[in-house]
Amino acid sequence: MNLDDIEKEIIKIIEKDPQIPHERIAVLLQITVEKVKETIDNLSDTRETILIVDDELDALLPLNRALEAENYQVIEASSGMEAIEKTRSVHPDIILLDLMMPEMDGLEVCNVLKSDSLTQHIPIIMLTAKSEIDDKIKGIETGADDYVTKPFDLAELKARIKMILQRTNI
Repeated sequence: MNLDDIEKEIIKIIEKDPQIPHERIAVLLQITVEKVKETIDNLSDTRETILIVDDELDALLPLNRALEAENYQVIEASSGMEAIEKTRSVHPDIILLDLMMPEMDGLEVCNVLKSDSLTQHIPIIMLTAKSEIDDKIKGIETGADDYVTKPFDLAELKARIKMILQRTNI
């Protein structure tokens, strides 16, 4: 069952019985209680969601805080596989994706997400220390919507995020 189906089923169940426990919903839909809670939380949160993907999330703590201060819901992933899983389950509005990660780099993650009909529409901004023009071209050709080199100017990155989200919401 995909996320949209899960959301629809949970809404139907809650409309019939607003007091139904999460555990009962999980049993009815044969999903985990955590999945029920996560889905209900996402349904009730109308903020735009940003997924930050970096194997060094501590380094991006100021970015996380700054985006939350701008009223974005920020979720994090520390690996390529976790990013793919969270993208498929949460459906963020935009992804900030580090290029250099172990096991599965940002280009591979971008390629997987842009090849999947459920996630291909989600904009991706590559964040990387690699500033060579060939690296930027490779990122754009893989499907990234923008490419920002580290260290980045926070105001510029926020402006790029806002611009891309406005463009995708038209």
